Amino acid sequence: MSCEFVLPPLQPDANKYTRGKLAVLAGSKRYPGSAVLAACASERMGSGYTEVVTAPAAMPLVLAASPSLVVCDRTRWDASQLPRAREGHPAAVCLGSGFKGSSAERDLTLQVLRKAACPLLVDGTALGFLPGKKELRALMRRADRGLPTVLTPHGGEADRMARGLGLAPAAPEHLAAALAQACRCIVVLKGPVTYVSQGSVPLVMDAGSPALAKAGSGDVLAGMVGSLLAQGMDPLQAAYGGAWIHGRAGVLAADQIGARSVTAMDIVRWIPAIIKEM
Repeated sequence: MSCEFVLPPLQPDANKYTRGKLAVLAGSKRYPGSAVLAACASERMGSGYTEVVTAPAAMPLVLAASPSLVVCDRTRWDASQLPRAREGHPAAVCLGSGFKGSSAERDLTLQVLRKAACPLLVDGTALGFLPGKKELRALMRRADRGLPTVLTPHGGEADRMARGLGLAPAAPEHLAAALAQACRCIVVLKGPVTYVSQGSVPLVMDAGSPALAKAGSGDVLAGMVGSLLAQGMDPLQAAYGGAWIHGRAGVLAADQIGARSVTAMDIVRWIPAIIKEM
């Protein structure tokens, strides 16, 4: 299956808050670049306000990458500062890109699952926390409250999640649906072909390129989908639309500089061209 999607319109009287706020909780001392990539991708996808909550070691890199980003020290931050979506002021949270798997990050993930009153995207190492009893219970409560959650695992992360949840091994298209059912989430299972499922027959995104197979590419995708969620886009369309634009940006970058040489930041740089093309 494929999906038609339309990007949120830009209103003449828009301001940075009506265009959507995304809180990016990403990066660590070991992986500072993840915060940079996700946040810069969010801005290029159209979020009006992107706040980055990251490890102290990553803060200078984020500020250097884009002076319009708002940057917070994660050691001085707590979940009471999460954005709340309300009428006319959409918001979302993007969590987990570049985490290293610490107990503090696990605690943060649980706090966010419990307290985020807006759409939530979970990526990277934070996905490995979700099969835990407390985390899974928090996911179920989010679903009961009608709060959408999008998971963006690659194949290895999806397999590990499946084992933790007691799911049988399966082909990617079936695994995406099984994970979505078990977590009551939308799952974007990344790979040479990407499958997007909310528990039924998945949408298929096959517009990508081997150029996307580079470290940091998934961080970019997380920021892109998170940005669309923050702009109030339907969650399934945001998941598919972000994956499609990500794939097309990779193809365009490969056409311009060669697939072998494309980096994750090149994908960010070509996002505007794909949006303009649309």
